[in-house]
Amino acid sequence: MKLNKLLVGLLASVTLVVGSAQAADLSIVSGDTGNGLAFLRSQLDKFEADTGNKVTIVPMPSSTSDQFGQYKLWLAAGNTDIDVYQTDVIWAPQLADQFLDLTEAAKDVVGNHFPSIIESQTVDGKLVAMPAFTDAPALFYRKDLLEKYSKPVPATWDEMAATAQEIMDGERAAGNAEMYGFVFQGNAYEGLTCDALEWVKSNGGGQIVEADGTISINNPQAAAAIDRAAKWIGTISPEGNLAYQEEESRGVWQLGNSVFMRNWPYAYALGNSDDSAVKGKFDVAPLPAGDGEGARSAATLGGWNVAVSKYSSDPEEAIKLALFLSSTEVQKERAINQSNLPTIPSLYEDADVLAASPFMANWKAIFEQAVPRPSAPTKIKYNEVSSLFWSAVHNTLSGNGTAAENLEGLEADLTDLKGEAW
Repeated sequence: MKLNKLLVGLLASVTLVVGSAQAADLSIVSGDTGNGLAFLRSQLDKFEADTGNKVTIVPMPSSTSDQFGQYKLWLAAGNTDIDVYQTDVIWAPQLADQFLDLTEAAKDVVGNHFPSIIESQTVDGKLVAMPAFTDAPALFYRKDLLEKYSKPVPATWDEMAATAQEIMDGERAAGNAEMYGFVFQGNAYEGLTCDALEWVKSNGGGQIVEADGTISINNPQAAAAIDRAAKWIGTISPEGNLAYQEEESRGVWQLGNSVFMRNWPYAYALGNSDDSAVKGKFDVAPLPAGDGEGARSAATLGGWNVAVSKYSSDPEEAIKLALFLSSTEVQKERAINQSNLPTIPSLYEDADVLAASPFMANWKAIFEQAVPRPSAPTKIKYNEVSSLFWSAVHNTLSGNGTAAENLEGLEADLTDLKGEAW
């Protein structure tokens, strides 16, 4: 009997030792906007309870440009403190060498995702990140104000500007001195690349650099699109819009002080929260088209993924975390609570998702108009391409030269950057 008790005690102590040895301390970076950090923490709490691991969130700036710069510094230094990175859809070609290949670990679940999104995260046959959610922006509009002024949802940018001006003037005359017509992301950062690519593509002006590597941005339709946007500053858009990122735009909108807003799906759930001045008063539509040959609605393809650093001290547990955060379970909760678009097609037919976020049924038309940023053709030089582009656009919006002048200079800079090949 004593011997049995001794054996049981020894086995219990061994089990405890093994259990504690398996537990890992992991870190994940996050620059989530809105209440994204709180949502992530809630999911990590579940992961911790299920695995015994501990996960710390390392907060990042909300600017994706700033995040990317920090990532590059950490990864170049072989930083072992960060195990899991949340990555923008465009970063896969640039950071692929620093991340673990998830092909084998994810072989049973990759088929659940949109093939195009898995493809976007596959570099030279290596799956460098698992999709967490996809993204395509929309035109948010105040349906109550459009009804009040008997205006249809605008189909073109010119219609949007005219409607915005009329309603803004009417509301200001009625006493709302804070009302504006349109807010968007006008700061000099990656967000402006997204907005301006939509203006250019929707006006038949191409995609900055085409799929075959051709530099296409210096053309009359692209210049006209950017000059059109420059006229919004100080008229339907506040002067301060030149410094707006996503959250600043949402702040103006959610206080009830804009007729239209360009933003990502996350702003939908927040706009309908109990403390929102626009709760129940807005809807979304595809972004407007430009005019002339090739005009169409265009929405920059976004989305976030989860990658594992090759410098992680606990790669196996870090991979488990990446698979968990990209799982159907977490994506469903994201769709319901965060209004983030799933990368798993079956969730678009999920009754719980559609009950919580009925707009998702309509987002398919927006998603079908998605246009990729030129990260694939420009490869590791994309970040410099984007920086040159947003700088040229921001100069135009700020009144520092015409779009034609700035795009001519941009073409020269991109040609130098390209050299013999991207």
